[in-house]
Amino acid sequence: MPYTPPPDLASLSLTEIAELTAQRKLPPVEEWEPETQSDSFMRITADGRWYHKGGEIKRPAMVRAFSSLLRCDDDGRHWLVTPFEKQAIEVDDAPFIAVEVKTEGKGDARHLVLRLNSDDLVMLDGDHPLVMRDQADGSAALPYVNVRGNLWAKLARPVYYELAEMALAENSGSPGLWSSGSYFDMGSTG
Repeated sequence: MPYTPPPDLASLSLTEIAELTAQRKLPPVEEWEPETQSDSFMRITADGRWYHKGGEIKRPAMVRAFSSLLRCDDDGRHWLVTPFEKQAIEVDDAPFIAVEVKTEGKGDARHLVLRLNSDDLVMLDGDHPLVMRDQADGSAALPYVNVRGNLWAKLARPVYYELAEMALAENSGSPGLWSSGSYFDMGSTG
């Protein structure tokens, strides 16, 4: 089946986004516990690019397929998982990058949806929180959103700036945003 690029996020309503999200059936990787383990010789860099044996994987359909098999264990190790084998994959930071945002509504009636570099859509809500994380090198905290399980997406700089602008416009003293009934503080780390 050929890869079909997703529709433009700005042209979709929240109902259409919810339908697209429901249609994306992910494999139950959290349920699979294969005995065989190996190395995938794959790496996801901090900027969200995927590599195999040093060569970049440039086909969006391949990245999307591999991303559907990702799992992160409680110890922070990332794996590509099938029912028969799990292969270690090196992840420099977060396996996903939020590259686009769509907003509907304002204040506590707002809904925010992020498109990831894998073309998946994630609505910020209680199950998919936005958190500010301190960086190991001591630099300023950066925003991340929970995608599923222990898998996170880092916000691309333009997406972060767009959200920060909204947060400051609504509450400059303590910047934060509402989405889908949940409030996300962008001024403190978690």
